[in-house]
Amino acid sequence: MPTLRDVLNARPRDRVITAPGVYDMVSLRIAARMGFDALYMTGYGTVASHLGLPDAGLASYAEMVERVEVMAQTAGAPLIADGDTGYGGLLNVRHTVRGYERAGAAAIQLEDQEFPKKCGHTPDRRVIAAEDMARKIAVAAEARTSADFLVIARTDARTSLGLAEAQRRARLYAEAGADLLFVESPETEAEMVEIGRELGDMPLVANMVEGGRTPMLGAARLAEIGYALAIYPVAGLLSAAAALETVYRQICETGSSLGSPAPLYRFADMNRLMGFEEVWRFNQTHAEI
Repeated sequence: MPTLRDVLNARPRDRVITAPGVYDMVSLRIAARMGFDALYMTGYGTVASHLGLPDAGLASYAEMVERVEVMAQTAGAPLIADGDTGYGGLLNVRHTVRGYERAGAAAIQLEDQEFPKKCGHTPDRRVIAAEDMARKIAVAAEARTSADFLVIARTDARTSLGLAEAQRRARLYAEAGADLLFVESPETEAEMVEIGRELGDMPLVANMVEGGRTPMLGAARLAEIGYALAIYPVAGLLSAAAALETVYRQICETGSSLGSPAPLYRFADMNRLMGFEEVWRFNQTHAEI
């Protein structure tokens, strides 16, 4: 399997790598069959599906690294994993990076929010001092055992401190050793163009959140203005939630799923997706007589 660095290096300049958000093993298995160049383990979706909680710094390192390991074993493509703030200070960051790399992630995303963090498209986010985050990035780059394990530096400074400060921070994090830069929550296409112009000598991450603070742009436009990687962290989660609500409402109101407008995955296809066919073959081979 190619590394994420391989994927980025092989990317034509007029193409952006698209990585869907995966949040549980069903979403991962479906995405893995599509042939994506990379997958994104979304913190928002993983915390929601695994713990039923908001993405507000409530998940621990132990809970998240366990999900990384389970997902990485099945991903079939480089798995980018959300590492929040690194779960503490510099020593925690070193421990987190080593744990995520050992678990099989291809890259870790670290952000400069104060702890406890908040989802990047929600209000009241606060950031730590830029120099403190730069030290975190330097420790992260030093802690990895392979240069092919990439460090994505995310800044949430745009919302509270403005675009110029966000770009200054991104440049500082690049100098500290980040491999990709992620300026969270630009609010207009013009701001995204400026980010590409000012920081485009580094691989840039675009966060495409349906209903979020950043305008949704097509892949061709993102590549044109300088982005290398586009993540879609909640597209799958929002789609699944809408379908679940539709079919559950149908059952609640009518006592049956018959007539529900929600799309249904065929039961036979779900069996195939989850690996039942291999189980059946095993049972036939090793059936007790």
